[in-house]
Amino acid sequence: MVCYEIEKNLPLRIFIHVLDDSGLGKRRPMNDAAHLERMLRNSNLVIVAKEQGEIVGVLRALTDFSYRTFIADLAVISSRQNEGIGRGMIKFARSLAPGARLILFAAEDAIRFYQKLGFTVHDRCFQLKEGESLG
Repeated sequence: MVCYEIEKNLPLRIFIHVLDDSGLGKRRPMNDAAHLERMLRNSNLVIVAKEQGEIVGVLRALTDFSYRTFIADLAVISSRQNEGIGRGMIKFARSLAPGARLILFAAEDAIRFYQKLGFTVHDRCFQLKEGESLG
């Protein structure tokens, strides 16, 4: 049975493994361990999905536990995808901050997954990428 819990000290090697195995690593700076370490350590909410002591999924977020929860990563190892583990991690995140709006950027191949969960596209989201200048 999969259980969900807050993880305050997730080892970097496990985070890297889950990102890489899930496919999410294709869109993360996997060649820069120091960058990945900062991403992990500066997140104030990391949730893991575990089964028999093995971590099979990771949700990394920034939240005020009141108004907004920004989900930065949602990754489930490939052999366990399509079992509801991602949904379970999102439900657990919501239970920790039931009044907070959940916000995330979806990878193109995950759009249907998030729509199936009830997420809607927001037309007023903006981003400024690294290297782009602020006007």
